[in-house]
Amino acid sequence: MADDPGTPQVPQSVLEVTAFSPGARDNPHPPLETLRHNCPVMRDEMVKTWFLTRYTDIRETVNDRSFVRHPLNAEEGSISRQLIKEDDQPRRTSILFLDNPDHARVRPPLAKAFYARIQKMKPQIEAIIDDTIDAAPASGVFDLMAEIAVPIPVLVIARILGVDEDRLPDFRQWSEDVILSLNPVRTPEETARMEKGSHALDAYFTELMDARRTAPQDDLITDMVQLQASGDAPLTDDEIRINLGALLVGGNLTTTDLIGNGVWLFLNHPEQLAALKSNPALAGQAVEEVLRFEAPVSATSRIVEADRTVAGCPMKARQVVFCSLASANRDETMFESSERFDIMQKRASHVAFGGGPHICIGAPLARMEARRVFEKLFARYPDLSLPPQDLVWRALPFFRGLERLDVKG
Repeated sequence: MADDPGTPQVPQSVLEVTAFSPGARDNPHPPLETLRHNCPVMRDEMVKTWFLTRYTDIRETVNDRSFVRHPLNAEEGSISRQLIKEDDQPRRTSILFLDNPDHARVRPPLAKAFYARIQKMKPQIEAIIDDTIDAAPASGVFDLMAEIAVPIPVLVIARILGVDEDRLPDFRQWSEDVILSLNPVRTPEETARMEKGSHALDAYFTELMDARRTAPQDDLITDMVQLQASGDAPLTDDEIRINLGALLVGGNLTTTDLIGNGVWLFLNHPEQLAALKSNPALAGQAVEEVLRFEAPVSATSRIVEADRTVAGCPMKARQVVFCSLASANRDETMFESSERFDIMQKRASHVAFGGGPHICIGAPLARMEARRVFEKLFARYPDLSLPPQDLVWRALPFFRGLERLDVKG
């Protein structure tokens, strides 16, 4: 019997459901739904990875501490190994891919200092957001990404770290270069650009750390070198450098996309925007719904350390398991009316920030920034709208965000 032409084809590869594919780049959710219903645990031999799409399987996997993260632990030929291909220092990594015991030593003092700094600087962070929105064009059509969503996260993290104002253009360029490290299919030219940006950023952080030891300032770099000197943070200089860079990279692109995706969703769902405006107390819940419905990070990975069963399937040591956060967050078995963007509905916890020991360290800052942007932006532009345009979604695999978003003030 011939296949029913109305039945969606089940994807056979990770490449079909992520930003590798132009179709999935525009809208990954239909093929992910097809996988979730028909093949929730898929093996892709071409890129040597497993791909999970069900909420319960993914929640269990990201919270399981027996998995490892460093790409060097992955099998040869896997998509994770591509992350360190041609890397001049493949072993060197931040908490993003660090495994225990080093992860358990490095992350806690960094997280404690980072969270304390965020709370202390909340008024300054909100002022940066307000000033950036106030500086955007008062009316007419402008690119929300270029004017608001891109500059805010880099300005905020620069202020938290203690970057000199006159070095902000360099800092932003280095951050854009280092973000290329998260692309497993980068070109040799992009790898060269990534390494050049990484070395420049390392040199700059070395300079700042030396300066803060001599003349402390009210910033995170001072916090870290003082914790190191007191013995409360048993980190080397290189570990401080690479993790300061990770805070920059991790919080830059993803918060930009959280802001952009959120504004795009609200302007496409005017009834939800009206609800937010009439009840500002919904702002926190609104940010969570944006994160669930169109998360900036669409997938995260784990590596099987020893032969075992995962999500009901036998898997071998060194095999890579990718978890589709985008699919989990639309799983109809967990979220009522999962395909509806609804800020007024109390929902189960999403997995947009991953989970377990590697849960996103920047989550509190991203939430703070997005909430303030939505409050301030829609107050300043009460009639903000979307002019006709062809949207271009970012081609970076496993991330979800717009290259440009024209709005009319």
